[in-house]
Amino acid sequence: MRDMLACTCRGEGAVAAEAERAVEEGVALLRGRFRRTRAHRHAADYLRGLVADVERKNGWQLAERAGYRHPRGIQRVLDRYAWDAEAVRDDLRAYVVAALGDPRGVLVVDETGFPKQGRHSVGVARQYCGTLGKRANCQVGVFLGYAGPTGHAGLDRALYLPREWIDDRERARAASVPDDTAFQTKPALALAMVERALDAGVPAAWVTADEVYGGDSGFRAPLEARGQGYVLAVRSNQPLSTWPPYGAPDQWTAASFAATIPTDAWQRLSCGEGVQGPRRYEWAYLPARPAVREGWRHGLLVRRHPERPGEVAFYLVYAPTDTALEELVRVAGARLTIDDMVKLAKGQVGLDHYEGRGWQGWYRHITRALLAFAALTVAARQRGGPVLPPARSTAPSPSPKCAASSSASSGPPRAHRPPPPQSPPGPAGGAATRRSPRTATAVAA
Repeated sequence: MRDMLACTCRGEGAVAAEAERAVEEGVALLRGRFRRTRAHRHAADYLRGLVADVERKNGWQLAERAGYRHPRGIQRVLDRYAWDAEAVRDDLRAYVVAALGDPRGVLVVDETGFPKQGRHSVGVARQYCGTLGKRANCQVGVFLGYAGPTGHAGLDRALYLPREWIDDRERARAASVPDDTAFQTKPALALAMVERALDAGVPAAWVTADEVYGGDSGFRAPLEARGQGYVLAVRSNQPLSTWPPYGAPDQWTAASFAATIPTDAWQRLSCGEGVQGPRRYEWAYLPARPAVREGWRHGLLVRRHPERPGEVAFYLVYAPTDTALEELVRVAGARLTIDDMVKLAKGQVGLDHYEGRGWQGWYRHITRALLAFAALTVAARQRGGPVLPPARSTAPSPSPKCAASSSASSGPPRAHRPPPPQSPPGPAGGAATRRSPRTATAVAA
């Protein structure tokens, strides 16, 4: 038994060491984006805290984990220090492509909700929240992920602003939304991110997304214009047309067109690994019409459950004419990687732990969380295993049952680096007394 425990401890220690090495790569990427050494130190400790075993990755607990007496230095990373989140986003993209890039790569679009209370957090509104599976008071972020053969990570992000925020300029200014920000639909935000990635040279043969994006012709048409293949989920009533040589000129819905699939055309294939093994479904592909681009065509990919044939999913396809069914199935399955990425990033690097209200702070925190997750993904790829769990913090967080605790009691910073400069003390001139950490899903807005 002692040998087993010792082995487990050594294994956990190796994983923690790998996590620390991985995040130091992210720290190095940040160095050129900060003019002041002090600001970079605080930014580095912010990033290290995101991969540590900190209960709630907000200013108080990240500062405590780093050994600061007060959270102001950590908070300045989000609201005061001069650095460009878009430039760091570009660094993130280059880092992911260098580690995971492949000509067969897939750009994956999805959104996620951040439940909130109140009405002052930027972009918050009563809208559909995928996190809760219902309409709720929340923010919605649109994300672009990259799925390669050896791993997947986030590349870009955009905060969706409901029209009520655009129409209420006073409210928007209070949350530091730039005055020139115009209303954009989620597909428009997604298209901007996809085009930005492609223009930057991200190797991607395909784009995939769910029905919100697949059903929007304004999202599909620009991809077709630049010769970008896609496999996009659509609803059963999605209109589509046929044209010779693939059929007589006619109008269909996805469901009615799928009803013409011959019985022997279905193939049982896996679209990727799930928790319980390969995700096997029955698949069929129907070419619909030639594309304007020579050698390409439009079609419909259909998936049905092998045991419950009434459970059917539909995908519009834009692809070269010689694309195999197995390849289309692989791309359709890649759509689930971004859901996996968002869930892991929320659980491991505090993607949803941002508790501020402003526009700039949201983008800065989300960008750093994606960078932290990318570092863990790259480390996992190098060791040939799943994404690493959070590294254990050497400075334990206070018990949530404790009414208050001194942030000065969290102990010194980690031994492998010199103690960071401490932030200025609180208004009373001494170590600030921090509040008990909040652990509710919906944080105060």
